[in-house]
Amino acid sequence: MQVVSVDIGGTHARFAIAEVADRRVVSLGEPVTLKTADHASLQTAWEAYRERQGGTLPRAAAISVASPITGDVIRLTNNPWVIRPSLIPERLGADTWTIINDFGAIGHAVAQLPHEDFEHLCGPDEPLPHEGITTVCGPGTGLGVAQVFRHDGEYHVLSTEGGHMDYAPLDGIEDALLKRLRKTYTRVSAERIVAGPGIVAIYETLADMEGRSVVLRDDKAIWTAALEGTDSIANAALDRFCLALGAVAGDLALAHGAKGVVIAGGLGLRIKDKLLRSGFDQRFVAKGRFQQMMARLPVKLITHPQPGLFGAAAAFAQEHAR
Repeated sequence: MQVVSVDIGGTHARFAIAEVADRRVVSLGEPVTLKTADHASLQTAWEAYRERQGGTLPRAAAISVASPITGDVIRLTNNPWVIRPSLIPERLGADTWTIINDFGAIGHAVAQLPHEDFEHLCGPDEPLPHEGITTVCGPGTGLGVAQVFRHDGEYHVLSTEGGHMDYAPLDGIEDALLKRLRKTYTRVSAERIVAGPGIVAIYETLADMEGRSVVLRDDKAIWTAALEGTDSIANAALDRFCLALGAVAGDLALAHGAKGVVIAGGLGLRIKDKLLRSGFDQRFVAKGRFQQMMARLPVKLITHPQPGLFGAAAAFAQEHAR
């Protein structure tokens, strides 16, 4: 069975034709990326994709959106589009469909992708567990979190808003970071630090501690400088980001009772080399009396180029392709 898989974020909407059967993804076609700013709605972007595909599309849709899935009015977090699931047959011409939170889709990708689509970060270098919970988290515009629960050859995905748990500083620098953010936010969540925009607060805090003037104020500019190594404060901010990501991923694994952890998201893939050389692993296991238990958890980075598209199709397959 063919299905149009769609992955909608704040900046881009990605489309691909997937083949699904027996509750799994058989193949995923070449993706097409459209800018959300160039289209008034999902419907008009769908029509533009349909034209690129020769004017016809399968009458099935698997849609991943960067928003909680509640009710019949879905407002995307960083995108002005509004999606009404009840209008999908009328607007998109789909007879069957699945609509899922973006990190819920990543959870389905984690459950169905082969071992080759993951890179080892820390812990024992072994495949993800076939029983129990795998924590999935990843920094992007926000901090996405999901759980994959496996049992007796089956799996279930639980989408969460775990990125909004309280941020817990672990040293004097992070105390200063928290104090700075509290001037703007009464309650500081992990997402305020461990997400793409969070690099700004880290950078400004470190610059202030050094008594330096802030040169870069845009998160994209800071990320570019950090990854290119052209600004020493940006370099330090990236190191600190990796530490915070390790600590938060460990907290989530503890809260979930996880047997394994997957780091996902486009930003996670961009900083892969930095994560491998940072203190991510030390911060992940630094949980006091539970340090030895944490050291036994395999931690992976998902490296599939389109996990959102693959995961949306996998979610559809679980629901419809029986």
